Amino acid sequence: MSYPQPLSPEEKLADAKKQLSLPRIVVICGSTRFMNEMNDADLRETKAGKIVVKPGCDLKSPHALWSDPVEAAALKVRLDQLHRAKIRLADEVLVVGDYIGDSTRAEIAYARSLGKPLRFTHPEVDPDA
Repeated sequence: MSYPQPLSPEEKLADAKKQLSLPRIVVICGSTRFMNEMNDADLRETKAGKIVVKPGCDLKSPHALWSDPVEAAALKVRLDQLHRAKIRLADEVLVVGDYIGDSTRAEIAYARSLGKPLRFTHPEVDPDA
C-alpha cells in the first residue's frame, strides 16, 4: 500500500496561488544601476497582467537610511535575503540590464537552482548562454 507524499513547501505555494487565482508573479533582478530600466520593466510586466516584485532600495543612491557604512553593510545582507525570498515567491525571473555583477550572478544561479524560468532584457549577458 502506498501513501500519498506530503506536499513540499514549493508545491503548497503553487497550490495556494492556484486556489487564489493569482496572476503570474515576476521578480525583477539586476544591478541597481538599472533602477530606471527596472521601473520600465515593472510597467510593462504590470500592463501584461503580472504581479511584479523588484528591489525596493538602491543602496548606490544616497539616503539617510543607509548613510552609516556599518548599517549599510548590515542592510545589504538583509536585502539580499529579502530578494532571495522574492525569487522563491515568483513564478519567473526577469533579469534587467546589459551587465551582470556578482550579486545578480548569484541571484541567477539561485533562481536556476529552484527551476525558475529566466528571461533577460539583454540575453547576451546570460552567464549560462
